[in-house]
Amino acid sequence: MTEMITVTIDGRRIQAAPHTTILEAARGVNIDIPTLCYNEALTPYGACRLCMVEITEGKRTRLVASCIYEISEGLVVETDTPRVQNVRRLVMELLLARNPKHPALLAMASRVGVSSSRFPAEVKGCILCGQCVRACREVVGVSAIGFAGRGVHRKVTTPFGEAPPDCIACGSCAYICPVDVIRMEQKDGVRRIWNTDFEMVRCEDTGRYIAPKKQLEHISKFTGLPLQDFVARKCK
Repeated sequence: MTEMITVTIDGRRIQAAPHTTILEAARGVNIDIPTLCYNEALTPYGACRLCMVEITEGKRTRLVASCIYEISEGLVVETDTPRVQNVRRLVMELLLARNPKHPALLAMASRVGVSSSRFPAEVKGCILCGQCVRACREVVGVSAIGFAGRGVHRKVTTPFGEAPPDCIACGSCAYICPVDVIRMEQKDGVRRIWNTDFEMVRCEDTGRYIAPKKQLEHISKFTGLPLQDFVARKCK
Protein backbone atom coordinates (compact mmCIF):
# COMPACT_ATOMS: atom_id res chain seq x y z
CA MET A 1 0.00 0.00 0.00
CA THR A 2 1.29 3.46 -0.94
CA GLU A 3 2.00 5.63 2.07
CA MET A 4 0.03 8.86 1.81
CA ILE A 5 1.46 12.33 2.36
CA THR A 6 -0.30 14.84 4.61
CA VAL A 7 -0.31 18.50 3.59
CA THR A 8 -2.32 21.56 4.58
CA ILE A 9 -4.00 23.62 1.85
CA ASP A 10 -5.91 26.74 2.85
CA GLY A 11 -6.15 25.43 6.38
CA ARG A 12 -7.45 21.99 5.37
CA ARG A 13 -5.38 18.93 6.19
CA ILE A 14 -5.53 16.51 3.27
CA GLN A 15 -3.75 13.37 2.17
CA ALA A 16 -2.47 12.56 -1.28
CA ALA A 17 -0.16 10.04 -2.91
CA PRO A 18 3.57 10.72 -3.40
CA HIS A 19 4.49 12.69 -6.55
CA THR A 20 1.12 14.44 -6.54
CA THR A 21 1.42 18.12 -7.46
CA ILE A 22 -0.09 20.86 -5.33
CA LEU A 23 -2.57 21.60 -8.12
CA GLU A 24 -3.70 17.97 -8.30
CA ALA A 25 -4.00 17.72 -4.53
CA ALA A 26 -6.00 20.95 -4.33
CA ARG A 27 -8.38 19.98 -7.12
CA GLY A 28 -8.85 16.60 -5.50
CA VAL A 29 -10.62 18.33 -2.60
CA ASN A 30 -12.36 20.98 -4.75
CA ILE A 31 -9.95 23.81 -4.00
CA ASP A 32 -9.82 25.76 -7.24
CA ILE A 33 -6.57 27.22 -8.57
CA PRO A 34 -6.70 29.10 -11.90
CA THR A 35 -4.64 27.83 -14.84
CA LEU A 36 -4.27 28.44 -18.57
CA CYS A 37 -1.39 26.19 -19.61
CA TYR A 38 -2.39 23.09 -17.62
CA ASN A 39 -4.05 20.10 -19.28
CA GLU A 40 -4.45 16.69 -17.65
CA ALA A 41 -3.46 14.93 -20.87
CA LEU A 42 -0.11 16.73 -21.06
CA THR A 43 3.06 16.93 -18.99
CA PRO A 44 2.86 19.94 -16.62
CA TYR A 45 4.82 22.87 -18.02
CA GLY A 46 4.46 25.82 -15.64
CA ALA A 47 4.29 28.40 -18.41
CA CYS A 48 1.43 30.73 -17.56
CA ARG A 49 2.17 31.12 -13.82
CA LEU A 50 -1.47 31.78 -13.00
CA CYS A 51 -1.39 28.76 -10.70
CA MET A 52 1.17 30.32 -8.34
CA VAL A 53 0.58 29.56 -4.66
CA GLU A 54 2.42 30.44 -1.45
CA ILE A 55 4.06 27.57 0.42
CA THR A 56 5.73 27.25 3.81
CA GLU A 57 8.37 24.63 4.49
CA GLY A 58 9.85 25.00 7.97
CA LYS A 59 10.55 28.72 8.37
CA ARG A 60 10.80 29.41 4.66
CA THR A 61 7.88 30.91 2.70
CA ARG A 62 7.91 31.32 -1.08
CA LEU A 63 5.84 31.30 -4.24
CA VAL A 64 5.78 28.26 -6.53
CA ALA A 65 3.87 27.10 -9.59
CA SER A 66 1.38 24.58 -8.21
CA CYS A 67 1.10 22.59 -11.46
CA ILE A 68 4.74 21.44 -11.30
CA TYR A 69 5.53 21.49 -7.57
CA GLU A 70 5.09 18.12 -5.84
CA ILE A 71 3.76 17.89 -2.31
CA SER A 72 5.89 16.82 0.64
CA GLU A 73 5.06 15.80 4.21
CA GLY A 74 4.00 18.75 6.34
CA LEU A 75 3.85 21.22 3.46
CA VAL A 76 1.59 24.23 4.11
CA VAL A 77 -0.03 25.83 1.07
CA GLU A 78 -2.05 29.03 0.74
CA THR A 79 -3.78 29.58 -2.59
CA ASP A 80 -5.19 33.10 -2.18
CA THR A 81 -2.83 35.32 -0.17
CA PRO A 82 -2.13 38.97 -1.13
CA ARG A 83 1.24 37.89 -2.64
CA VAL A 84 -0.47 35.24 -4.74
CA GLN A 85 -3.17 37.66 -5.87
CA ASN A 86 -0.58 40.26 -6.90
CA VAL A 87 1.36 37.73 -8.98
CA ARG A 88 -1.77 36.48 -10.71
CA ARG A 89 -2.91 39.99 -11.54
CA LEU A 90 0.51 40.87 -12.96
CA VAL A 91 0.56 37.71 -15.07
CA MET A 92 -2.96 38.40 -16.30
CA GLU A 93 -2.06 41.94 -17.35
CA LEU A 94 0.90 40.63 -19.34
CA LEU A 95 -1.32 38.06 -21.06
CA LEU A 96 -3.93 40.70 -21.88
CA ALA A 97 -1.24 42.81 -23.51
CA ARG A 98 -0.69 39.91 -25.93
CA ASN A 99 -4.35 39.05 -26.43
CA PRO A 100 -6.77 41.68 -25.06
CA LYS A 101 -10.03 40.43 -26.56
CA HIS A 102 -10.35 36.66 -26.25
CA PRO A 103 -13.35 35.67 -24.08
CA ALA A 104 -11.40 33.02 -22.12
CA LEU A 105 -8.73 35.53 -21.13
CA LEU A 106 -11.27 38.22 -20.28
CA ALA A 107 -13.18 35.78 -18.10
CA MET A 108 -9.99 34.74 -16.32
CA ALA A 109 -8.96 38.38 -15.90
CA SER A 110 -12.28 39.19 -14.27
CA ARG A 111 -11.88 36.21 -11.99
CA VAL A 112 -8.52 37.43 -10.64
CA GLY A 113 -9.65 41.05 -10.41
CA VAL A 114 -8.12 42.56 -13.56
CA SER A 115 -10.15 44.81 -15.86
CA SER A 116 -7.35 46.17 -18.07
CA SER A 117 -3.59 45.99 -18.62
CA ARG A 118 -1.12 48.70 -17.73
CA PHE A 119 1.34 47.34 -20.29
CA PRO A 120 1.52 48.51 -23.92
CA ALA A 121 -0.49 46.24 -26.16
CA GLU A 122 1.55 44.01 -28.45
CA VAL A 123 -1.31 42.01 -29.85
CA LYS A 124 0.14 38.65 -30.86
CA GLY A 125 -2.73 36.37 -30.00
CA CYS A 126 -0.61 33.47 -28.77
CA ILE A 127 -0.07 33.44 -25.00
CA LEU A 128 2.83 30.95 -25.19
CA CYS A 129 1.10 28.38 -23.00
CA GLY A 130 2.78 25.59 -24.98
CA GLN A 131 -0.25 23.30 -25.05
CA CYS A 132 -0.12 22.98 -28.83
CA VAL A 133 3.59 22.10 -28.84
CA ARG A 134 3.18 19.52 -26.08
CA ALA A 135 0.08 17.97 -27.67
CA CYS A 136 1.90 17.59 -30.97
CA ARG A 137 4.91 15.98 -29.30
CA GLU A 138 3.34 13.96 -26.48
CA VAL A 139 -0.05 12.94 -27.84
CA VAL A 140 0.34 12.94 -31.62
CA GLY A 141 4.03 11.98 -31.50
CA VAL A 142 5.35 14.01 -34.44
CA SER A 143 6.81 17.29 -33.06
CA ALA A 144 5.79 19.26 -36.15
CA ILE A 145 5.81 22.60 -34.30
CA GLY A 146 7.91 24.18 -31.58
CA PHE A 147 9.11 27.39 -29.97
CA ALA A 148 11.47 29.78 -31.72
CA GLY A 149 13.09 32.99 -30.49
CA ARG A 150 13.53 34.43 -27.02
CA GLY A 151 11.84 36.98 -24.81
CA VAL A 152 9.26 39.15 -26.57
CA HIS A 153 10.20 37.52 -29.87
CA ARG A 154 9.35 34.01 -28.71
CA LYS A 155 6.67 32.30 -30.77
CA VAL A 156 5.24 28.95 -31.80
CA THR A 157 6.11 28.08 -35.36
CA THR A 158 7.07 25.36 -37.80
CA PRO A 159 10.74 24.49 -38.51
CA PHE A 160 12.31 27.56 -40.17
CA GLY A 161 8.79 28.97 -40.65
CA GLU A 162 8.22 26.73 -43.64
CA ALA A 163 5.72 23.99 -44.50
CA PRO A 164 6.05 21.46 -41.67
CA PRO A 165 7.25 18.13 -43.11
CA ASP A 166 6.12 16.15 -40.05
CA CYS A 167 2.65 17.71 -39.67
CA ILE A 168 -0.19 15.25 -40.29
CA ALA A 169 -2.90 17.95 -40.22
CA CYS A 170 -4.73 16.23 -37.35
CA GLY A 171 -5.69 19.61 -35.87
CA SER A 172 -4.79 18.70 -32.29
CA CYS A 173 -2.87 21.96 -31.90
CA ALA A 174 -5.85 24.02 -33.06
CA TYR A 175 -8.32 22.12 -30.89
CA ILE A 176 -6.28 22.47 -27.71
CA CYS A 177 -5.32 26.15 -28.09
CA PRO A 178 -7.11 28.03 -25.27
CA VAL A 179 -7.22 31.30 -27.24
CA ASP A 180 -8.05 29.98 -30.72
CA VAL A 181 -5.11 31.50 -32.59
CA ILE A 182 -4.12 28.47 -34.69
CA ARG A 183 -5.96 28.72 -37.96
CA MET A 184 -7.37 25.57 -39.51
CA GLU A 185 -9.71 25.62 -42.49
CA GLN A 186 -11.20 22.93 -44.66
CA LYS A 187 -12.72 23.31 -48.12
CA ASP A 188 -13.17 21.18 -51.24
CA GLY A 189 -11.23 18.22 -49.90
CA VAL A 190 -8.29 20.24 -48.59
CA ARG A 191 -7.44 21.05 -44.98
CA ARG A 192 -5.19 24.08 -44.51
CA ILE A 193 -3.15 24.52 -41.34
CA TRP A 194 0.25 26.13 -40.70
CA ASN A 195 0.01 27.72 -44.17
CA THR A 196 0.10 24.28 -45.74
CA ASP A 197 -2.56 22.39 -47.72
CA PHE A 198 -3.26 18.74 -46.89
CA GLU A 199 -5.29 16.34 -49.01
CA MET A 200 -8.36 14.87 -47.33
CA VAL A 201 -9.46 11.27 -47.87
CA ARG A 202 -12.99 10.87 -49.16
CA CYS A 203 -15.37 8.04 -48.35
CA GLU A 204 -16.53 6.45 -51.59
CA ASP A 205 -19.82 5.34 -50.05
CA THR A 206 -20.97 8.58 -48.41
CA GLY A 207 -18.96 11.13 -50.36
CA ARG A 208 -17.84 12.93 -47.21
CA TYR A 209 -14.25 13.74 -46.35
CA ILE A 210 -13.16 11.78 -43.32
CA ALA A 211 -9.55 12.69 -42.41
CA PRO A 212 -6.30 14.06 -43.84
CA LYS A 213 -4.41 11.45 -45.84
CA LYS A 214 -1.22 12.10 -43.88
CA GLN A 215 -3.02 11.50 -40.61
CA LEU A 216 -4.37 8.15 -41.76
CA GLU A 217 -0.92 7.19 -43.09
CA HIS A 218 0.59 8.10 -39.71
CA ILE A 219 -1.93 5.95 -37.82
CA SER A 220 -1.43 3.09 -40.26
CA LYS A 221 2.34 3.21 -39.77
CA PHE A 222 2.02 3.49 -35.99
CA THR A 223 -0.38 0.56 -35.66
CA GLY A 224 0.89 -1.60 -38.51
CA LEU A 225 -2.64 -1.91 -39.88
CA PRO A 226 -3.56 -1.22 -43.52
CA LEU A 227 -4.63 2.32 -44.28
CA GLN A 228 -7.82 1.07 -45.90
CA ASP A 229 -8.93 -0.40 -42.57
CA PHE A 230 -9.14 3.09 -41.09
CA VAL A 231 -10.84 4.48 -44.16
CA ALA A 232 -13.46 1.74 -43.93
CA ARG A 233 -14.08 2.41 -40.23
CA LYS A 234 -14.42 6.14 -40.79
CA CYS A 235 -16.93 5.52 -43.56
CA LYS A 236 -19.32 3.62 -41.28
